[in-house]
Amino acid sequence: MNNNQILELLKSVNYPGFSRDIVSFGMVDDVKIDGKTVNVTLKITTQQEEKITAVINDVTQTLEKSKAFTNVNVSVNKDAAPSTIGDAAQSPAQQPATTLDGIKHIIAIASGKGGVGKSTVAANLAFTLKNAGNSVGLLDLDIYGPSLPIILGTNEQPQMTQDRKLIPLDHMGLKIMSFGFISGNETPVIWRGPLIARMTEQFFRDVEWGKLDYLILDLPPGTGDVQLTLTQKLKISGAVIVTTPQDIALADVRKGADMFKKVHTPVLGVVENMSGLFIKGQVEGCRAISIEGQHVDVKPDGEFAIRIDLFKRGGGKSESDRLEVQLLGEIPISQEIMEATDAGEPITSKNPESQVSEIYRSIAEKIVNVLN
Repeated sequence: MNNNQILELLKSVNYPGFSRDIVSFGMVDDVKIDGKTVNVTLKITTQQEEKITAVINDVTQTLEKSKAFTNVNVSVNKDAAPSTIGDAAQSPAQQPATTLDGIKHIIAIASGKGGVGKSTVAANLAFTLKNAGNSVGLLDLDIYGPSLPIILGTNEQPQMTQDRKLIPLDHMGLKIMSFGFISGNETPVIWRGPLIARMTEQFFRDVEWGKLDYLILDLPPGTGDVQLTLTQKLKISGAVIVTTPQDIALADVRKGADMFKKVHTPVLGVVENMSGLFIKGQVEGCRAISIEGQHVDVKPDGEFAIRIDLFKRGGGKSESDRLEVQLLGEIPISQEIMEATDAGEPITSKNPESQVSEIYRSIAEKIVNVLN
C-alpha cells in the first residue's frame, strides 16, 4: 500500500461534528511507510482534546482494518499553522470574517436535514421583508440542488458587468441569484469540496448586490463545504434554523444548529415548518363532531375548525429551548402554500393578506427585533 492509497482510506474519516473528511480539510500532514509500520502525522489546531482523540482513534481503526500494517502510529502536530478551510472548522475565532459593502444584514436560513422546507421559508421571508419596505436580496447557495428557479418561476441567465461581476436578477422586487440560473438547473452537479468552496465564495464576492437592507442566504442541508466557507469568509448577522416537528428531523437539525455555535455565528431563532394541518368545514344538525379521535365543537352556524398534528408537535419549541433562542413561528401544512410555490410565486407575494403570510410577518418582525 502506498501513500495515495492511505489517503484514499482516510477520506472515510470525517472531522467530528462535520460531514467533511480530514483529507479534504488538509489535516493529514504526513504519511510515512516503513515495511509493515505506517506513521501518520495529523495537523490539528483545535484545543478540544476529545476531538483530537476521536480523530486519532478513527484513523487508527481505519488503517488497522485494511490489514496492510501490523503497526499504526498516529501523532498530532498542534503547532501547525492554519492553512485550509478545515482549520477554520477547528478554530473559527482565529479566522477573520468580513462584511459585504452596502449590505446591512446577512441572514442564513439553515437546517441539518433536507426536505424540511428551508428554501420555501427563505423565499417567503425574503418577500415578507421586501413587502415591509426593505431592499432585499436572496441567494440560493445549494450548489447540488438549487431550488430558487422553481420556487420563483424564473430561469433567466444573469448578465455580467464590465469588471466581470454577476448582476443578480431583479425579480418581483427582489435581487436574486442561484447556481441554477447559471447551470440551467438541469445538468447534475458532481463537484468535490474545494470546487464547492470556491463557487460559494464567488457567489458572495463576485455578485454586484448593490445596497441591501437584508441578504437572505438559502443554505444547503448539512454541515459541509458551503457552510464552512460561509462562516469562515463572511460575517453573518445570524442564522435561522428550520425544522419539522418529528424527531428524525430534529436529530439532524441539532447538528446544523450546533455548527453555527461552534463558529460563533448567532442563532436568531427556530422556525417549525409543516407544523400541523388545519381543517375547516361545516356540518348541520350537531353541536360537536369527532375527527381522528379529537372532540371538535361546532358553532351555531355549523362551522368547525381543527388542527391535526401529522408529525407530532413541539419539535421546534424543544429545539429553541435547547438553543436558548426564541421559537420564531410555526408554519402549518397548507394547500395554499403548495399551490403558490408550484406556480412560481411564494404565498407571501401572491397573497400577502393570508393567514400564512401573517405568520411570516410575525417571524420577520421577531428577526428584525433581534438584529436591532
